Amino acid sequence: MERFEYEITEETAGNRIDKALALLQPDWSRTQIQQWVKDERIQVNGSFIKSNYKVKTGDVVSVEQPEPEAYDIEAEDLNLEIVYEDQDVLVVNKPVGMVVHPSPGHLSGTLVNGLMHQCTDLSGINGVMRPGIVHRIDKDTSGLLMVAKNDKAHVSLVDQLVEKSVNRVYTALVHGHIPHDNGTIDAPIGRDPRDRQKMAVVDNGKNAVTHFKVLERFGDYTLVECRLETGRTHQIRVHMKYIGYPLVGDPKYSPRKTIDYGGQVLHAGTVGFQHPSTGEYMEFTAPLPENYQQLLNELRAH
Repeated sequence: MERFEYEITEETAGNRIDKALALLQPDWSRTQIQQWVKDERIQVNGSFIKSNYKVKTGDVVSVEQPEPEAYDIEAEDLNLEIVYEDQDVLVVNKPVGMVVHPSPGHLSGTLVNGLMHQCTDLSGINGVMRPGIVHRIDKDTSGLLMVAKNDKAHVSLVDQLVEKSVNRVYTALVHGHIPHDNGTIDAPIGRDPRDRQKMAVVDNGKNAVTHFKVLERFGDYTLVECRLETGRTHQIRVHMKYIGYPLVGDPKYSPRKTIDYGGQVLHAGTVGFQHPSTGEYMEFTAPLPENYQQLLNELRAH
């Protein structure tokens, strides 16, 4: 069991206890917090409170977070497309609609379930829920992911991500006609203070840099290549919206009037890294999914 303690400041005061704690600790959901109130795991100034309690400036809130439940993650034959594999790493081409790793309430059909069926050895650094997972892409984003098969490889790949030496290139279709051929978006990203289900460019966010290059223009739409220098949650989606060109089909960040693609039109087409054992630079590419290519053909025909 882990214990947390917070002193409420003016910024958080006036909010109900669940909202206040969700703002202070974005990894906690409000439903989770409400359950902890019922289970008497949360105290304010040394006393248990009700779920409708509104925090005040100077309140001291203590939380006893229970140990996470252990889950049995089962291997499933999901016919994953393994682009490359050796004794240290593998590169997999994730399809649209597949979640990368299991989470409570979503324990099957993920990339990890499929990897466990096709690969007997995966690094254990991220625990039973995320074996081998070094980095993620969103459920509705397709494309390439590096996977570590042992802990040494995992550390090496994470270090390369931290050092910004991994080459990650995405193809995105965005709303609007981008007049310039390339650019760099350098704007910090954090939790959206108005909607904690979203990310946004915020003053106190984490450093985030995206480089983009225009590939093709289709009147009201532009096809761009985005290269990540950092890897923040929803980075390309947030950055392109921030400069006025949100991704087509994006359920969180697109305008209401968008093309129904079943998610954002975003593909992680290139990943390049130094091999953890040999030091050799390796780069892999995956073509656009068929429905992505079909959408571009339809736009070209108009």
